[in-house]
Amino acid sequence: MDNCERHSMQLMKTLLTSVILLCLFQPAWADQPVKKSKSSICHRPNTEFYSRTKNFTAYETIEACLASGGRLPKGQSLSPSKSPSVSSKSKELLPSVYDRDHFGYGWNDDDKDCQNTRHELLISSSTIPVTFKDSKKCKVARGRWISMFTGDIITDASKLQIDHVVPLKWAWIHGANSWTRAKRVEFANDPINIIAVEGVLNGSKSDRGPDEWLPPKNQEQYKARFQRVVLKYGLK
Repeated sequence: MDNCERHSMQLMKTLLTSVILLCLFQPAWADQPVKKSKSSICHRPNTEFYSRTKNFTAYETIEACLASGGRLPKGQSLSPSKSPSVSSKSKELLPSVYDRDHFGYGWNDDDKDCQNTRHELLISSSTIPVTFKDSKKCKVARGRWISMFTGDIITDASKLQIDHVVPLKWAWIHGANSWTRAKRVEFANDPINIIAVEGVLNGSKSDRGPDEWLPPKNQEQYKARFQRVVLKYGLK
């Protein structure tokens, strides 16, 4: 056997050994995707709720899942020991991750009168005095509201959702990610940015701006309201 053949055989042995070692030490979950549940929670392989999550969107990495608008389960973090390594250049390219909690945990009750932003809006926008669910007068049950989206009259408060004219996620992408938390909470509860509308249409709109979605009626009024909010908060 000449030196060339001996060198070729040695190279093949080295390559074969490398492949075997790679298979042995590859993480057990390397071929399993990150699962984003219907509630936008990103579950990594070998975590508590991974196997229980049946309806999901699959992502190759946790970063990709988070960048799509997902969030980590409570108590979990993106520590180096738990997540794939990402180069500094890659991190710079990752978009900021939106989370509804960045804008506060639900509706505020600034004056502590038990009526949060939702119910104060329902009270102020009803064309007749509202009735409440109980004697505490914290939650509105009935009134008379004219939907900005359709012009329809709605009398049952449970049929209404509170729409952010400028959606929170849209705002996040267009500049709110650099705000203080206090400013984001103010934005989420600002009366000029919220309206009571049908739940189906609110869901249809989701986080889209007026270039992608408009209500069936009052479109020019809606666009003007949207622009008013954008200008007030300096969104891009």
